[in-house]
Amino acid sequence: MEILSLELDLESDMRKNIVAGNWKMNNDLSETETLIRELKLQNNPSDVEVMVAPSFTNLWQAFNTLKDHPIEVIAQNMHFAESGAYTGEVSAAMLKSLGIKTVILGHSERRAYFNETDAILAKKVDTALKNELRVIFCFGEELKDRKADNHETIVENQIKNALFHLDASALQHIVLAYEPVWAIGTGETASPEQAQDMHAFIRKTLAAKYGNDVADETSILYGGSVKPNNAKEIFSKPDVDGGLIGGAALNADDFFAIANSF
Repeated sequence: MEILSLELDLESDMRKNIVAGNWKMNNDLSETETLIRELKLQNNPSDVEVMVAPSFTNLWQAFNTLKDHPIEVIAQNMHFAESGAYTGEVSAAMLKSLGIKTVILGHSERRAYFNETDAILAKKVDTALKNELRVIFCFGEELKDRKADNHETIVENQIKNALFHLDASALQHIVLAYEPVWAIGTGETASPEQAQDMHAFIRKTLAAKYGNDVADETSILYGGSVKPNNAKEIFSKPDVDGGLIGGAALNADDFFAIANSF
């Protein structure tokens, strides 16, 4: 694949602490409005980027309500095509027209339920960056991979296949999100030490391709069932720069307890 070099009109993204709430297919319009009102009452940490990702149908309402608030509204997904006969899909330009600046790509549920491959995700990443959208790029191994001690190879390949055609300058606009799929809803538990080990491996993988400066400036989020009672310990690890939060993001108190755990 041709190397993509980008000169985006975006503020350079140095390594930051980020807590992003992925609402998934939850909350109708009324529930979205209620949750946003509750979020606005919380203590927003000044040293953490706080983001929420409502459903497509509620993006505009959420964005409009939070436009003067530090919480950023982001999208859960987008198509790789600029436009066309893709019924039910949403383009990067459509997201931009709402004021959206960040999109989640490669979530484990998109990979598992909608057959999104590394090749498809590489095209999505290219389209997002060409449209000046920041990307939260998700990846992670399943239980069978972890038990076979193949987890590092799986993660390395997912990153390389979808991102390593990019020029180093593009990595300024990529946030990585490691999802230990094997520890989500399986009864298995990922320890903070396991999170740190994988995040350190991910940073080492980036450094081997792009150098230490790029690797050190790239935020790597943890997406393995972060909750108020474990966030502080997980976020204390040197290579964990925040979390991609699922269920706990649907409760304002829990979500901001996590965001204030650094």
